[in-house]
Amino acid sequence: MRVEDAPEAWEVVSSTERFKGRVFDVVTDGVRMPGDEVADRDYVRHVGAVAVVALDADDRVLMIRQYRHPVRRLLWELPAGLRDVEGEPLAETAARELAEEAGHRAATWHTLVDLLTSPGMTDERIRVFLARDLTPIPEEENGFVPRHEEIGMPVEWVPLPDAVEHALMGMIHNAPAVAGILAAYAASVEGFTGLRPADAPEA
Repeated sequence: MRVEDAPEAWEVVSSTERFKGRVFDVVTDGVRMPGDEVADRDYVRHVGAVAVVALDADDRVLMIRQYRHPVRRLLWELPAGLRDVEGEPLAETAARELAEEAGHRAATWHTLVDLLTSPGMTDERIRVFLARDLTPIPEEENGFVPRHEEIGMPVEWVPLPDAVEHALMGMIHNAPAVAGILAAYAASVEGFTGLRPADAPEA
């Protein structure tokens, strides 16, 4: 059997929206199960996101630290953002987030890994990109104005092997950061030659 996730949609006999927000909604679906029983499944409908493993010429990962209120922690993360511009290609969303949050642009882009962050409770999808051949954006060219949690976010360049160690030792908890760091390290073994293009379709 080929190990590959496959599309599947079981019959939804009822759907109730419990909450509607700017970024996500909360929904209860009545889903017909095997054996013809209908079971309620609560889940979060999410707009989705992108994240960027930005590697410099010394194979250091650009990381930012951001406050995340639901878990009451300052988390080390990758530059990331919501898929909240309709019709915008995901690679462009990622480039915009890298510029806004970290003040860098990249000449080389690849798709690194696709994530379903918590498929038992949300349909959120995150595409993690690998960005290389980085150059800083002059401050006067970057018109982004930080707000809320983004104000004063520190930026740190972490050697990729150290980032892997931090992830495995439980020092980094953000899911796309952990997945992206480990995927980048695995891809580096073959010189990043096996990666999908930046505009690869989502399955």
